[in-house]
Amino acid sequence: MSDPADHQSPTVAVVMAMRAEAAGVLSALGADPITERAPLTFEWHVAQRDAVRVVVAVNGFDPRTGVDSIGTEAAAVNTHEVISRFAPSLVISAGTAGGWTRAEGRVGDLYVSWPHVVHHDRRIDLDGLREYGIGSHPVWEGAPALAEALGARLGIVTTGNSLDESDTDREMILALGGEVKEMEAAAVAGMCSLHGVPFVAIKAITDLVDDPAPTAEQFLANLSEASRQLAWAVPACIDHLVAVNAL
Repeated sequence: MSDPADHQSPTVAVVMAMRAEAAGVLSALGADPITERAPLTFEWHVAQRDAVRVVVAVNGFDPRTGVDSIGTEAAAVNTHEVISRFAPSLVISAGTAGGWTRAEGRVGDLYVSWPHVVHHDRRIDLDGLREYGIGSHPVWEGAPALAEALGARLGIVTTGNSLDESDTDREMILALGGEVKEMEAAAVAGMCSLHGVPFVAIKAITDLVDDPAPTAEQFLANLSEASRQLAWAVPACIDHLVAVNAL
């Protein structure tokens, strides 16, 4: 394979946390691994779709425990590395997430982030640092048209490093207007902001945070279906970008 870093096509980077979430996307795109290029334990793959190079950057696994490297730390470093290596025109944070019945969310919903993404667990009650903690990183201006093309909902995606929702988290999320809860998007968006690269998140809902059923049980029960939804949505997103000449 020729060196993907030397490719001249416009590039879209798709940052994903879990290998199970990414498997269907990689298959649908026909992506090949770039094993010689991925630093640390990240797993990078490349595919060509029409005139667009798609780099799928999976956070990979934690070498100590062997589990997926979910959460903000791996997502931020992975995003920095893939932007530095491949200079994408757009970065997509794709994955599964939780929603709320209070926001009329349902398992199986597809969301596109808008108008910004936030952190709900970086509470720094000091002058000038509160806003820094929250982030409120802007989303790519083409997100509303993308949501329409995908038949998806628009909403504020909120990021934290815990699967559950504490009472303090709940208060913060409500104050921030969060409709989608997950563990990577704001970290990816923050790194995109530092690099000056447009960002958008595409999230498939696996669980309802305010449902009586335990979040972990819902997530595991619905992960496969949500992953299949992402396998359709990510290629469809690339097709939309080509159709509207967004790159």
